[in-house]
Amino acid sequence: MVDGDWFAQLYQESYRSLVLTAYALLRDMSEAEDVTQEAFAVAYGRRARVSRMESPEAWVRTVVVNLARRRWRRRATLDRILRREPEVPEEGFGEHLDLHAAIRALGHEYQATVVLHYLADLPVDTVASILDVPVGTVKSRLSRARAALAAQLRTEEMHDA
Repeated sequence: MVDGDWFAQLYQESYRSLVLTAYALLRDMSEAEDVTQEAFAVAYGRRARVSRMESPEAWVRTVVVNLARRRWRRRATLDRILRREPEVPEEGFGEHLDLHAAIRALGHEYQATVVLHYLADLPVDTVASILDVPVGTVKSRLSRARAALAAQLRTEEMHDA
């Protein structure tokens, strides 16, 4: 396959999924698209190495997650400096608003784990590789996150009733 062909195919097949991953972490579509484009730019710069990998998409996804984490940390720091709360998007998530709000209430490590496993539909071992933690840590985080989400959603359901 010609050098650009595999890369174009990788981009076409994985762009939407990677933007979804970044969006779930950043909650801002513009930033999610920027992070994804930046990750593809990094991958293109290292295309000779990336093309030989077993899963180039997994490598790019790892870059997306790392870039999103960096942006999230910078934004959180700026919010603390400016002493303001992070903005909640005006547009809702439709029927999933409560679930997304509950995910946002989790700690950042739990958010990333939940997003990658449940929203990006990645297996536990892939999530562990992306987050650079043991598989047992991913399983533990998922278990704790499910419990926290269930409690949060029950609480919101009682308030709505």
